[in-house]
Amino acid sequence: MKTSRSNLPRCVALPDNFEAFFSFPQNKGGYSGVAVYADSRTVTPLRAEEGLSGILQPKPPLTSDDRISRSYPCAHEIELMPDEHGSTPSDFAALEAEGRALIVDFGLFVLINVYCPNETSDARLPFKINFHIMLQDRVRKLMNEGREVVVVGDINVCATPLDHCDGHLASNTATFYDHPARAWFHGWLSPIGCMTDAVRTFWPGRKGMYTCWNMKISARETNYGTRVDYILVTPGMLPWIKHGDIQPSLRGSDHCPIYIDFHDEITTDGGERLFLRDILPMGGNREDLPQLAARRWEEYSGKQTLLSTFFGKGNKLCSPKDSPLSSLSPTPDTQLHSEHSDVAQPDHTQPAVVTPPPVHPPLSSHKSVYTSTSQILVPSLHSNPISSRQTVPPASSAKRKSSDNATKKVPKKLKGGQSKLSSFFAQPSVSPPCSQEISPDDLTDHRDYTESDYQLALELSASLENPLSQDLLASAMPSASQSKAAWSQLMAPVQPPNCLVHGEPAKEHTVNKPGPNKGKIFFLCSRPVGPGYDKGKSERLREEVDHRYRCNFFKWTSDVRREAKDKSSTS
Repeated sequence: MKTSRSNLPRCVALPDNFEAFFSFPQNKGGYSGVAVYADSRTVTPLRAEEGLSGILQPKPPLTSDDRISRSYPCAHEIELMPDEHGSTPSDFAALEAEGRALIVDFGLFVLINVYCPNETSDARLPFKINFHIMLQDRVRKLMNEGREVVVVGDINVCATPLDHCDGHLASNTATFYDHPARAWFHGWLSPIGCMTDAVRTFWPGRKGMYTCWNMKISARETNYGTRVDYILVTPGMLPWIKHGDIQPSLRGSDHCPIYIDFHDEITTDGGERLFLRDILPMGGNREDLPQLAARRWEEYSGKQTLLSTFFGKGNKLCSPKDSPLSSLSPTPDTQLHSEHSDVAQPDHTQPAVVTPPPVHPPLSSHKSVYTSTSQILVPSLHSNPISSRQTVPPASSAKRKSSDNATKKVPKKLKGGQSKLSSFFAQPSVSPPCSQEISPDDLTDHRDYTESDYQLALELSASLENPLSQDLLASAMPSASQSKAAWSQLMAPVQPPNCLVHGEPAKEHTVNKPGPNKGKIFFLCSRPVGPGYDKGKSERLREEVDHRYRCNFFKWTSDVRREAKDKSSTS
């Protein structure tokens, strides 16, 4: 689910005609989590539990009658994989802390919905394997109590080479089951183990039946994926299964849906006809729902008032217009964030005292100083136009005038908001010096001026009237055409280079991974990835490379720009 209970919308927690059950991670909000939805018009869940080991309990804890089974996995009774330090977990607390399992009893079978861990690093491998072992032991104990089990979800393991996009390659086929997770899965599935891959039974030799794709490399376009999502059943459930398949055309995630259909009725070996509607539990009051059902949460039971109800549309208690928070803009100090708790209630007992920030005058970067004999643009000091023909009042007078107007005059906001970059390089419109007059108010708007600043401005303006200085400045500044050409070359987009194998323009990418290269731009072969695409010599044998797909071309944008500059300078 990748969300938290506090961020779950009501329409997701309580959809029409469905009863929902959730398991959220304890510490990492939005990291994982699973959910089960049961159509109340078809079946009524009898019991529900969070986790696999039975240690996760709601408040109040489940009674013996509310529990699904009598026995649960124990860390001391099964062989777990030690971590990198050689220590074996003494309990399942860490494995159960990420909200990865839900168990719901539907009478005919016990549904176990899992989101098994991924192997993001070597240190994560023991965590992954131990979760699998805990799952396997829970199923074994349920079967020992005479229950049929259906396991659904992301197992995060490829069952056979047929379920992997590169499984057909000789180097992968020979060592496919060497990985501990694949070896475990291979031993748990029939014909060796007790669980049957329900969907694969209807498509035994089907290729490309993948359920997950790497979205970062656009692998879905060429169906370069893996099958890691399964529906596994115990032998007693096989007569009820009518059909199963995947739905790769449905998008919205890096995974696609997977499903099975049940027969409405079956005939046993003894000739007895069984109807599904008679076996699945249905009916009963909503008060009899399992304690874990979202409908029984406090926030939906009418016992707890949500903060959002006070600011809802049309609410008479407190409308947004009358809200004491309406006049306050959010700041880092007033924004409260919590992943595992409800939003804190605001304290309205004391009136809010808002102190406006000090008002600073806007600084305009478009005012300039011009001499009467030249059109050279010279930025003014403190962005205030001063001409040699203008008389500057004494500093003391300016400061006194500034303090008098500090409480009277509010600087006007610049029209048009933020200036565009192009405005700094546009040809300025030159006005005669006599038209640039300064009012006392203009001077007092800039309160940071000192007497030395005014004196320096007068000297600079006077020096520009010297013909020798004007000639030096004119020769030092490039012409308009030269400036335009220089800026055009600097700001021009980098032309993509051609990849070396296919000779086709490469595709631009940006580094999003945190680190020293984050934000840098690079080029890769523009062809899509596919079975046998060139990952590089260290990851792919040369004889197994399929040149119909992406080659291993890579180049930083800075290198492309440098090569283009060197080429232009030599030519």
